[in-house]
Amino acid sequence: MNPFDFVGSITTTKVDLIAESEDSDLIEKEYVPFLVNKALSYFPDTILYANEINQRGTVDNKLQYHYLLYNIRPQKRFAKWSKKVHSDDFEVVKQYYGYNDEKTYQSLALLTKDQIIILKEQLEKGG
Repeated sequence: MNPFDFVGSITTTKVDLIAESEDSDLIEKEYVPFLVNKALSYFPDTILYANEINQRGTVDNKLQYHYLLYNIRPQKRFAKWSKKVHSDDFEVVKQYYGYNDEKTYQSLALLTKDQIIILKEQLEKGG
């Protein structure tokens, strides 16, 4: 089951997916608290509930799901997930050194603008 099915049941339909399924243990294992809490953290009226559950991460998935299901008021909510925006300098450093995103961010903090210009010049391909 998709984690967004759980988010939809918590925020809009209020249908208990775990209790109404044939194999409730399997559905409970498919519940991913991190993704559900992240999705709920985008809305001002649900962020405190998500934070409360984050503080109690050792609680069973079923109890976490039921806490959110029965405490959050039904309302249609939609938000796009934020993504990191990469600059041209980021792509140059990543391509030149062959780093992953984390190493590239660390390298960008260390490099000066002049050094990045030199990297761009070295990556230029003539035509």
